[in-house]
Amino acid sequence: MRWVDFKESLSEFWADFKRQKTGLLGIFLLALLIFTALAAPILTSPDIPEKWKTFWLDNPKNVPPTWVNVFSSQKLAPHLVLEGSELQKYLKQTDSGYVIEIPYNNEYDVPPQDIVFKDVVGKSEGIRKPTLTVKVKRPDGTEVVLLQNYKFSGNTVIQLGTNPAVRDALIRWVKSQGIQIDPTKEFQYKTLMDATRVIFGKLNENILEKPEPLQGTYTFIFEINVPKDASVDLDNAKIIFTGRTYGWLGTDFKGRDLLAGIIWGSRVSLAIGVSVAVFSVLIGIFYGVTSAYFGGWTDEMMMRFQEFMASIPSLPILILMGTYFGGHISLWQIVLLLVVFGWVGVARVARSMALQIKEQTYVEAARVLGASTGRIIFKHMVPQLLPYAFASMALGVPGAVLSEASLSFLGLGDPTAVTWGQILHDAQAAGAATNGYWWWVLPPGLAIALVGFTFVMIGTALDRVLNPRLRRM
Repeated sequence: MRWVDFKESLSEFWADFKRQKTGLLGIFLLALLIFTALAAPILTSPDIPEKWKTFWLDNPKNVPPTWVNVFSSQKLAPHLVLEGSELQKYLKQTDSGYVIEIPYNNEYDVPPQDIVFKDVVGKSEGIRKPTLTVKVKRPDGTEVVLLQNYKFSGNTVIQLGTNPAVRDALIRWVKSQGIQIDPTKEFQYKTLMDATRVIFGKLNENILEKPEPLQGTYTFIFEINVPKDASVDLDNAKIIFTGRTYGWLGTDFKGRDLLAGIIWGSRVSLAIGVSVAVFSVLIGIFYGVTSAYFGGWTDEMMMRFQEFMASIPSLPILILMGTYFGGHISLWQIVLLLVVFGWVGVARVARSMALQIKEQTYVEAARVLGASTGRIIFKHMVPQLLPYAFASMALGVPGAVLSEASLSFLGLGDPTAVTWGQILHDAQAAGAATNGYWWWVLPPGLAIALVGFTFVMIGTALDRVLNPRLRRM
């Protein structure tokens, strides 16, 4: 085919395709998916695949997205991390050490889960160690000393919400305000009390039992006393208000940001779906055309083998092979196995179409002029099947994406890769559906459906443009 003819054919095809509104919507969604997959390191972080294998210690566990506050009667505190230059704004150096004063506007019905002072490093060459005193000034005018002269050395992490000394301090403060505490329950409060709810609660008789939220601006004061023979490093220090909500899609049981997982999962899904669809269709086209061209016993043998492969149930075989490979299949093995079972349907249709093309006069002419078998197949027959091939590739992607997700969901996928199926598998293992963690289940499920919807729209539009009978309907 000449270049001029190719350009004219392409122009006519695009003119017809533009009339298919669903096809244009599919192209737009595909472009959006490709952009998301390519820009994943920029949209999130380049180290997400490695980080995904670990616990994200700074994040809250199993919390919903921040936007749920719009639809909820109870406002949940979002996650807040102060570090680097943001923390330095609140840091002052004094004669005895450092003071960090952080204002926190509590406008929520449910306060943060915890308040964590992390990665503060203390060093001492003598017997005197650096000490930390933590106070909070509440909106009602009272001041509570949560921690007093707490000695530390080395890399230190202090969790105020679960610290026994903080609970003792809160009980002493409640008593000092004239509130009577049942002595039989005091031990229970010391061991089970939600300290952050008390810190952010109204001062009344129920503050330890059922604290009510006290909204307003709190000031947390961290006083670090550094003796002469000691030093404190605050370069990497963080103060974390561990939220009840996190980001756009919440977190899972490891504290991982599910939005980052969904974005990085688009890479794997698109790569596997497109790879499997392209290789399966190409193998099926060449297999069917070759079988039709040679005919005779060659056609019989090739079709019997195709029927044998078509009769094998692919998913049970994939599960058995996953078990054979040690319980997990790497991504390239998944692609290989899906291609092995994915070409048989295309080969049958391609053979039927090739049998008609084989009888065309230009094929007979090429044979009479002495053209080789390979030239006739690749130059005169296969190009006639390309429209069917493109539509089959588009329609084959959703099946491949679903197959990979199914294997990962069953625990046979690659546990080191960030995939939507692997996220669903982790959700199933952690009982996300029964515990009501909908933000862990719905986004990967919708993402898989979106990829399938996108390629079905493109494939259907291609079929309508390239198949004259469908175009008339």
